[in-house]
Amino acid sequence: MTITDAFLALSARTGRFTHGAPRAYTLAEDGTRLLLLRSAGPEDPVERLHLLDTATGEERTVADPAALLPGRTGRRDDLPAVERRLRERTRLVAAGIGGYAATADLSVAVFTLDGRLFRTDTATGTSDELPTAGPAFDPRPDSTGQRVAYVADDALYVTPGPDPLSPADGARWGVAEFAAAEELGRARGHWWRPDGGALLAARVDESALPRRYFADPARPAEAPEDFAYPQAGGPNADVQLWVLGLDGSRVRVRWDADAFPYLCAASWASDHELLLTVADRLQQNVLLLTADPATGETRELSRTTDEFWVDDLPGTPDRLSDGRLLTVHDTPHARGLALDGKPLDTTGLQIRRVVGRLRGRLLCETGQGDPADQYVHLIDPDGGAPELLTTGPGVHSALAAADTLLLTSASADGIHRCILRGDARDGLGGGHGLPLTDLSAALPYPVRPRLARVTPRGLPTAVVYPRDHVPGRRLPVLLDVYGGPGYQAVAAEPRRWQLRQWWADQGFAVVTTDNRGTPFVSPDFTRAIFRRFSEAALDDQVDALRALAAHHPDLDLGRVGVRGWSYGGYFAALAVLRRPDVFHAACAGAPPTDFRLYDTAYTERYLGLPQDNPEGYAADCLLADAPGLTRPLLLIHGLADDNVHPSHTLLLSQALTAAGRPHAVLPLPGVTHMTPGGMNERLTLAELSFLRAALG
Repeated sequence: MTITDAFLALSARTGRFTHGAPRAYTLAEDGTRLLLLRSAGPEDPVERLHLLDTATGEERTVADPAALLPGRTGRRDDLPAVERRLRERTRLVAAGIGGYAATADLSVAVFTLDGRLFRTDTATGTSDELPTAGPAFDPRPDSTGQRVAYVADDALYVTPGPDPLSPADGARWGVAEFAAAEELGRARGHWWRPDGGALLAARVDESALPRRYFADPARPAEAPEDFAYPQAGGPNADVQLWVLGLDGSRVRVRWDADAFPYLCAASWASDHELLLTVADRLQQNVLLLTADPATGETRELSRTTDEFWVDDLPGTPDRLSDGRLLTVHDTPHARGLALDGKPLDTTGLQIRRVVGRLRGRLLCETGQGDPADQYVHLIDPDGGAPELLTTGPGVHSALAAADTLLLTSASADGIHRCILRGDARDGLGGGHGLPLTDLSAALPYPVRPRLARVTPRGLPTAVVYPRDHVPGRRLPVLLDVYGGPGYQAVAAEPRRWQLRQWWADQGFAVVTTDNRGTPFVSPDFTRAIFRRFSEAALDDQVDALRALAAHHPDLDLGRVGVRGWSYGGYFAALAVLRRPDVFHAACAGAPPTDFRLYDTAYTERYLGLPQDNPEGYAADCLLADAPGLTRPLLLIHGLADDNVHPSHTLLLSQALTAAGRPHAVLPLPGVTHMTPGGMNERLTLAELSFLRAALG
């Protein structure tokens, strides 16, 4: 093995340095116990379920896949096709126990392995396999842990009964539809009533949706798969909510689904009340509804409106225990919060997520100053000044229950996770809390990206140089880009800079810029892409390169390559097609080349309906640019990608071929959208070889 690919091999073996790290936390409602997933070491991908006593620090393994299914792993390739796709959309892609659900006191946890359902008594660490009607997905225990709801073959079941609780009416029951799981942040489709006597269940009818097909050579024994896909401008799934009683009763929850087709969230406020969040098709109006589960009648509690779109703020809208309504309050320059319509004091902060409650205040993840950093604040619902709970730069996140706080801090010094009890301020920055065990591999590179805000628009940027760089030596530039809504690339989280340092060590100055449209700078910054993706992104990336070159004379703007995946792949292809004067070669991974073929909830949020904004869709489509290609372009696409279907790359390749424009295509059998460039050693080396040849 060469020195060049040793890092890539290590990154692959360690799951990009995540194997052995704790994740998927659940705190008991009284804060005394914590459930988490973690594998046994840095090169072990199989995750086990652990229980931690937050007072004593005692930790026990309570469920081990190797003991439950000897010889089986719970890896994605071992799963039935339907469950593989559901796990993709809900991000349950880890081997072993990829996800679990537990009772509020954590006495019982449930999960699936290879489609088989298990219930674990966490006090004794014993697990029982429960009989199911077929390969099980998304199990959820009732409040006692005695009954478990699960989905099999598109029906909703409750153990121990052999018959489905949902009617056999041709719909899919108990799961999140594509738009919810992929774009709206709702990964589940059934919820237990607190007393365990009924379930709130989603009914999903996808019969009006077009079908998309796969014939993946990585699975030659399987018939070509197909699935329903909500394409921009076309029909969405018909989503209903029903209260299904264990006594056989059925009540439909009714709201104006024609005006508000998207179900963004649902929960039981009590045995006698439901809370729902619904949105209109363009997501310019979001309602918080209360519903009577006995009659299915709903009533509006709050309405959030925006002339562009209502940008999701996790944790809102919500109702506090005293009845006040918590909503997002955006100004052009800041994201804030309001209670009953009255803005709270969040001066100087960008609210990113409302995590929960701690000591009677709102626990929030926030931005303050440089958007690369994230902090944790307590926001006083009664108007007091915010209280900072974290120290130093980095990306800090939190979870809380009762008086227990789990704080995760990621910075240039590494990633540290700590349990704090009592006064949440005790031990912060002083190391007095209870650390969580982390068995992951040490990060190979101590990366110090050079961060700066450039141009009058204050674009967040970073430059990473080779570790052996000698000032005065000119370097080709590699723009490592995403650039799309919903993802921040320039952040002070150390793992995301490891691959960029590897690329730099291959002889590049690696540049990353968050253009307008990306989150966490300001609402105005994000909304600059309204009705047009490409223009702001391309202008900002070009301007940032030129601004950086003025301060970094070793950046050779005569040799600029660009690489990206998903929206980043779209931008990479866009860059060489429309600005060959600036960008000289591109590796475009899984690019959505024509947003008229992308999904409804994402695309229409920003571009509107194709029939209402045909000029915007045409301007953002890459197919008409094909005859103008003059730079080397490598198109890469996973043949099992159900987010950006492989047809996107095929259509662009066909247009390039018809125009006589040379290009390269790298198909990846068995690869999904969740396998971006950089996770696959051979793929990354292929990109390196292409860019070296193209840039010299």
